[in-house]
Formats: sequence, C-alpha cells, structure tokens
Amino acid sequence: MENPAFVSDDQTQHATARGHEGVGGGASVRGRGSGLPRAESQAEGKSSGLEGGKPGADDPINLERRVGLLSGVALIVGTMIGSGIFVSPKGLLERTGSVGLSLVVWAACGGLSLLGALCYVELGCMIPSSGAEHTYFLTAFGHLPAFLFAWVTIILLKPAMLAIICLSFSKYLVEAFASDCEPPLMAIQLLGALTIVLITFINSYSVNLATRVQNVFTAAKLVAILIIVVGGMVKLGQGNTQYLATGFQGSTKSFGDIATAFYSGLWAYDGWNNLNYVTEELKKPYTNLPRAIIIGLPLVTICYLLVNISYLAVMSQDELLASETVAVTFGNRVLGWAAFLMPLAVTLSTFGAANGTAFTSGRLCFVAAREGHMVDVLSYVHAKKLTPSPALLFNAAIALIMVIPSDIGSLIDFFSFTAWIFYGGAMAALIIMRFTMKDAPRPYKVPIAIPVLVLIISVYLVVGPIIDSPKIEYLYASLFIIAGLFFYFPFVYMKKSIPGMGHMTTILQLLLQVVPTDVMPDA
Repeated sequence: MENPAFVSDDQTQHATARGHEGVGGGASVRGRGSGLPRAESQAEGKSSGLEGGKPGADDPINLERRVGLLSGVALIVGTMIGSGIFVSPKGLLERTGSVGLSLVVWAACGGLSLLGALCYVELGCMIPSSGAEHTYFLTAFGHLPAFLFAWVTIILLKPAMLAIICLSFSKYLVEAFASDCEPPLMAIQLLGALTIVLITFINSYSVNLATRVQNVFTAAKLVAILIIVVGGMVKLGQGNTQYLATGFQGSTKSFGDIATAFYSGLWAYDGWNNLNYVTEELKKPYTNLPRAIIIGLPLVTICYLLVNISYLAVMSQDELLASETVAVTFGNRVLGWAAFLMPLAVTLSTFGAANGTAFTSGRLCFVAAREGHMVDVLSYVHAKKLTPSPALLFNAAIALIMVIPSDIGSLIDFFSFTAWIFYGGAMAALIIMRFTMKDAPRPYKVPIAIPVLVLIISVYLVVGPIIDSPKIEYLYASLFIIAGLFFYFPFVYMKKSIPGMGHMTTILQLLLQVVPTDVMPDA
C-alpha cells in the first residue's frame, strides 16, 4: 500500500516489520502470536510514566495521561447516572411486580456492579493497558475471543448505548418544550442525531475539553438527583407512605422476569467498568483506579435507591408504570411552576452520560485496531491534538444509524444480554490468569470467591431469560457474535486485505490529519 501521508518511508517500513496486517490491510502494531497487549510492554518506557503529563522529546506520538482522580470519578458516575435511572424504573417495577422486590433488585444491582468493578480493579492494575475486556481476553484467551468481543462491542453495543442515551436526552429536552402534547418522533430522532455529532466533535477536538465537560455535567446530574431526593423526602415527611407500604405484594415468582428486571437495573448501573477502557490515560492508575471505583459505585447505589424511594413517595405503582418519562411526572407533582426544571436537569444528566460513553467507546475501538482487530486507520491519533478521532467518528457513524429504530426497550434488552456474556468472560479471564500468570504483579487482589460469584450470576443473567422467556433479541445477539467468525478468519487470522483499503487509509490520514501511534513527532 502507499505510505501514509504523515509517515516517512523508513517509519512505514518499521511499522510493517512489527507484525501482521490488521483487518482490511495496512501496517498493524501487533503480531498475532504476541501474548500481551502492546501498550503494556511500552508503559514503563514512556517519559510521562504513570504519573501523567506531557511526553518526552524521545517519546512517539500517543495518547497522554490526562485523566486524574476527579475526572475518573466523574467518568464512572457520569456514565452510570445517565438515562437509566430516568427510563428504567418503569421496566424494573413492571418485571418485579412489587415495590419491595424492585428496591431489592436495585440494591442487588448496585452490589453486583461493585463486585464486578472490584474484579476489574485487579485486572486493570495487573494489566495497565486500555481496552478493558478486549485487553483481558487477549491476554487470557488469545486473539479470537478478543476479536469477537471487539466485533460485537464496537459494531453494536457501544454505538447502541450512545444511541439510547442520546434518544433519552432528546426525548426529555423536547418534553420541556412540548409538555401539552406528545413530542414528534422525528424531532426526537433529529435532536438525538445532532447530539451524537456534537459530542463526537467535543471528544475529537480535545481530551481536556471532553474531561471538563464530563466533570461539569456530572456535577449537574448530581444536582438533579438531589432535587428528586429532597422532593421525595419532603413528601414522605408529610406522611405520603401509602405507596411504599404495599411492600412485596404482587411480587413475581418467575426467574426469567427477575433476570430481565436485573437487565433494566444493570442498564442503569452500566458504566462501572468504563475507567478500564482508558487506563493508559489515567494518572497514577494503581492508586486512582481503585479509589475512583470505591468512591463512585457506593455513591451511585445510594443515589439510585433514594431516587426510587422518592418516586414511590409521589406516584403509585400503576402511575409509575403508566408514565413514559418518570422524572417529568415527578416534577409535575412536586415542583409546581418549576416543573420545567426537571426535564432540563435530566437533559444535563443524559448529555454527560453520552459524552462519557463516546469517550470510552473511542478508546476501545482505538485499542482493538492497534491490536490488528479493526482497520488500522482506527488506531491512528490526531497529529497535534492527540485524540483518537478516527475511532470516535466510526463509533458515531454507527450510533447515528441506530437512532433510526429508536426502540429503547428492545435496545436495552439486547445490550444487557450481550454485555453480560462478556462481563462473565472477564471474570473467567481473571480466574484463569490466577493460575496462568501466578507471578504477575497484582497491586490489588480480590478474593477468588468474588469473580466466581459474579461469573455464576452472569451465567444466570444470560441463560435465565432464554429458558424462561426467549426473545428474538437474544437470537439476534447470538447470531451476531457467530457472524464475527466470518470476518476473523480471512481478515485477522489469514491476514487478507480489503481491496483499496490502503488508498482509503491515505485519504483519511490527509483528511483527518492522523498518524500511527509509533510515529516520532517532528523535531
């Protein structure tokens, strides 16, 4: 192929000599037989080290460590508290059948997320490379499982998550200006698409801008949560406890219903693993990764429980089930003339969640391409701004396509079913590496019972709904995973190239001003 526009002939030859061609052709940064992610072997040699800061003069172009503890907490809390708590209470309550069981499931989802996150702390400290599950699968199982994870997550799960959050954002924003009638679907879809474009621009323009946006909007969403909690506590103080007093009346006895209720709850908690996608950009990862999770997870769990109690202090179970926008209904009941503040506050929450999702999704795509599992241009970074703009744009393009169906409920079921296959896989990887990598340094180590428990629960969450109440989404998810094999063997294992991909890479380099991450900066 032609030499990339911003790379000299010698640099291109050096890159090609490192390993096999990635998906679609081009010089890849990894060889298929390697045992560990590339970034791990380079981490100790960077001048910027684990502390963060600017790279040295002799360092190649790469992503920098610019995410501190505050931004790490904001990334976790900001992506967890998004649209889920404002969309999922209805689905969870409907599936559990009772107020008491729904609160138990909310608490259990928080506990399960915390246990899973603690396991990811061990994984992230042991393998301080970005990419989360992709990196852990690559280390424990090899290239095929890692590719299948990247295939499903990059092509489907991450864009679907971004689309869901942006649709929720646009729905609440339109609600603020069309409270007397049902907002038109076209307006919601168009605004959702524009939101994806704006967030992608922010993340492509500057990492510092993206993290500042995340910090500000996380603070704003905590204010929105506080408004709901204070309003609910006031109502409870006035004696409005009749809806909570119903307790466990009508609780479902179906294991499948409970599993799908967990899907709704865990969707609201999803994001607890997002910091592992950006480990290479986290300052002092051995310290800040566990601290951010220990601060973020309990905070989110407490917020969720208090918010649901507040909802039930104002609305009956039937009223909550009948409401498509629970937070807006709550605001109309409690805030009076200031009710318009609630949908606007929720839009701030969902915008922040979408920003954090785009930030981490781009890093996963970047890492997968760097390991040869996606086309090479997706592993390039902007020559000056050092942002993974090709990966961010790719994620946005797929998310824009997913905005068209706009069926949030189906997307959540599809996402949760597939995601927990891979969460379980990460637990299995941790267990296996306890035996295959006994001497690997583990700054943080969880009791082996924790990953075993999370693995068992993840198997239940995947198998339970299939047995009890099979849905077409589960079949689609399984077929999509299998379809990845048709791309892996020719393009990754056999190193075939897509015709014309070299020319396309050169054009994209010129257009986006991006370079491979092993290129030395200009003197």
